[in-house]
Amino acid sequence: MAAPRAPFSCDPDRSRGRLFAEPPSRTRSPFRRDCDRVIHSTAFRRLKHKTQVFVFHEGDHYRTRLTHSLEVAQIARALARQLGLDEDLTETLALAHDLGHPPFGHAGERALNRCMADHGGFDHNAQTLRIVTSFEQRYPDFDGLNLTWESLEGIVKHNGPLQAPIPPGIAEFNARFDLELWSYASLEAQVAALADDIAYDAHDIDDGLRAGLFMVDDLKEVPLLAAMIAEIDRHYPGLDPIRRGAELVRELISYLIAAVAAEAERRIGQVQPMSPHDVRRQTGPLVAFPADAAGHEAAIKAFLWQRMYRHERVMRVMRDAERIVADLFGRYQEDGATLPAGWLDDCEGDGDRARRIGHFIAGMTDRFALTEHHRLFDSTPDLR
Repeated sequence: MAAPRAPFSCDPDRSRGRLFAEPPSRTRSPFRRDCDRVIHSTAFRRLKHKTQVFVFHEGDHYRTRLTHSLEVAQIARALARQLGLDEDLTETLALAHDLGHPPFGHAGERALNRCMADHGGFDHNAQTLRIVTSFEQRYPDFDGLNLTWESLEGIVKHNGPLQAPIPPGIAEFNARFDLELWSYASLEAQVAALADDIAYDAHDIDDGLRAGLFMVDDLKEVPLLAAMIAEIDRHYPGLDPIRRGAELVRELISYLIAAVAAEAERRIGQVQPMSPHDVRRQTGPLVAFPADAAGHEAAIKAFLWQRMYRHERVMRVMRDAERIVADLFGRYQEDGATLPAGWLDDCEGDGDRARRIGHFIAGMTDRFALTEHHRLFDSTPDLR
């Protein structure tokens, strides 16, 4: 059951507006309109073939950046509903949070950041801002999606205030449309950030089980999960491994959502914010895991780090993926004619050239990056 709209939620009727003024929609709030624009964007569709942990051709049932974003949105909306926040803004931020990821997940980001180290590096959050403010070209009157101030603020600051040095791309845009980088973001953005953590923990357990990297009983190394597994076994003795794992994932999601909601209600009750402005001027986040749940969540991440992310099978694929990204960057740098026509037109020096090449690679899906590598090199890893 949805809570009444809270006074500290972002009110679409009081939005700070868009960089380019537009007539209001007759049927949708400004935040619903933002969400629909994200869903219909080219960058959102590309997430279908961008790695979460397993590269797309390793199996049809593993998460991709697209399915991850959808799961984050579901969890975020559940939390927003309990706290009386604007669900449309929360969903916008959940769906948009990974638009700037390059191919091959964090491996691709590491490789691209190294390639661009002398030119400002690569930050997927800054890349997301570029996508929604410039790279999407779907409207006759402006570049980008022309999202509301609240959506742009949440995209940039969902993990908290930005400290110097501000990543390239964010600083330049902020000079045009001040997002108050020094402050905390709205509660809707804070909810989307925590929903990301919850989704990661749950679906990486699910994918790790499906891949055979560990078994359900191995998860008993984590005390919280051990207690949940014991309770599942008591209620459903002899349950098959697939259903046993699925029940564990459901229990974990429910526990973490309830823990975050209770802690947010406690913190909100302490400071009594009466507006989004009151939220932004706090000295810490109001949406967070309580101490006990934070410890459990850290233990889950530590388990996944050792048993999944650092598993030799995963590491081997990620090393090859990093090599593919580095190879592509190097070849495009050597021979600009290998890029599509127009990408390097009117370049203003080596830095601009490198950044354009980085933007081109960042927009690739896993599949396109492999196709490009096969086109340009004699041998391409099969990432298996």
